[in-house]
Amino acid sequence: MASQKLVPELERITQTQRERLAYIEVKAFYCGDLTRADIECRFGVKPAASARDLVAYRRFAPNNLVYDAGPRCYRATDTFRPLFEQSADRILTWLRSGMGDGLDIKVRRSVPCESASDLVFPDLEILAAITRAITSKQLIQVSYLSLTSGPSTKTLAPLALANTGLRWHLRAHDCEKKRFADFVLTRIVKAKPLNEDIPYDQQIEADVQWARVVHLELVPHPGVVHGAAIEADYGMTGGLLQLEMRAPLVGYALRRWAVDCSPDHRLDPKAHHLWLRNSQTLYGVESASLVPGYASEKGGVSGNL
Repeated sequence: MASQKLVPELERITQTQRERLAYIEVKAFYCGDLTRADIECRFGVKPAASARDLVAYRRFAPNNLVYDAGPRCYRATDTFRPLFEQSADRILTWLRSGMGDGLDIKVRRSVPCESASDLVFPDLEILAAITRAITSKQLIQVSYLSLTSGPSTKTLAPLALANTGLRWHLRAHDCEKKRFADFVLTRIVKAKPLNEDIPYDQQIEADVQWARVVHLELVPHPGVVHGAAIEADYGMTGGLLQLEMRAPLVGYALRRWAVDCSPDHRLDPKAHHLWLRNSQTLYGVESASLVPGYASEKGGVSGNL
């Protein structure tokens, strides 16, 4: 969604207030509602200051927020146009880390530092529709491009966002197929709220795989000659790296790290520097169908649709 042209008055206010106004915008747009208490809690300001910030924001963007007298909150309007230009990476970082800052602030680096950019980013308007539905616990209808079955229209109960390290997924209950699964965010090309509450048996508390936390024990692959180098790479203690991770993310993580998950560590150590020494921990983990050396033996259905 295109942002509005920054009005001159907005450029003249303090950076501190701009950050609060940006927070108002991000919270309302991506969570669906905003209260004065949200501003006060986030920035430690008094009620009078939060009221002034809301007045200021509505002066700069009069068509973005509407007051809902029932729950005493402000909601994003259907004609919402952001004041501040945002990047998908910044918004996803905010959603993941709870930073609360709405601005992309470009600062001069003290030390040259670069990283390989992510290849794909979701549409921000679609992302906002999904995150609003998650926070309000309401069903959405999406147009989805499946890798296995092509385009379709789905009714989903959206539950959580998950970063696999390569791309972002939506964890949701598929109402037609009556199962919990992962949906790649960039394959959702339309998202429409249905204004229907998510049934209890489709909420995140009922997602057995999401609730399951898997204990992983990673060690240098026994076929690696100089295992100490691998230990240094991953900061191992006593040659062991122990992790705990939600079951739906386990398969993606082990595949991304190229972990040999075969019980007899038979995969090529040149391509697999790590070995999962407690491969029995993957029993019953649906995402294990993605794991090197384990899926071929155990089979299973991938949740990556």
